[in-house]
Amino acid sequence: MLRRLYDWTMAKAAHPKAEWWLAAFSFVESSFFPIPPHPLLGLMCLAEPKKAIRFAIITTIASVLGGLLGYAIGHYLYDSVGAALISALGLSDSFPKAACYLREYDVEAILLGGTTPVPFKLLTITAGFVGMALVPFILASIAGRAFIFMAVGILFRIFGAPIKAVIDRHFGKVTTLFGVLLVGGFVAFAMLGGGVQEASHICDTVTELPAR
Repeated sequence: MLRRLYDWTMAKAAHPKAEWWLAAFSFVESSFFPIPPHPLLGLMCLAEPKKAIRFAIITTIASVLGGLLGYAIGHYLYDSVGAALISALGLSDSFPKAACYLREYDVEAILLGGTTPVPFKLLTITAGFVGMALVPFILASIAGRAFIFMAVGILFRIFGAPIKAVIDRHFGKVTTLFGVLLVGGFVAFAMLGGGVQEASHICDTVTELPAR
């Protein structure tokens, strides 16, 4: 089944309208959609390695534009839209902490969040909520998103064809290895999170939203 899904996705990734789908996923993920664009970007780069950097640029631009929508939701529509959206995404407990970190670290929080597993939509909506200055927000979003997406694009542009050949030949082994690495990554991230909690940062204990 995984093999069929891989083949189907590879065919769609090379579709003439795939770039529009990539842009759409990247845009909505930065403001309200729960699924990140990374898997689609990776498969599109895998399907057409020569266009990998182009795909990465599209993802970066669309993600930053979507981030502006998230900012607007947090700044202008938090009470009517943002609060319900945060709740629906299961981020209600994280939102007060994110607000605290953004007020504490400002641009650094956006830069870090743009390159880590932290949901980017959480930071964009929170940035609007706390009234972060718009220009630094945009510049930090561009830097953070470009770092992660362009890294994917450059790697696939350089190594894409050999990687695709290996996956096509050893699909079962590759998926097993990927699963092991994925689980290991989550374990490491959880351990890192535990270390941060042990540091007892002032924001770790925040449970209520600050006054606007």
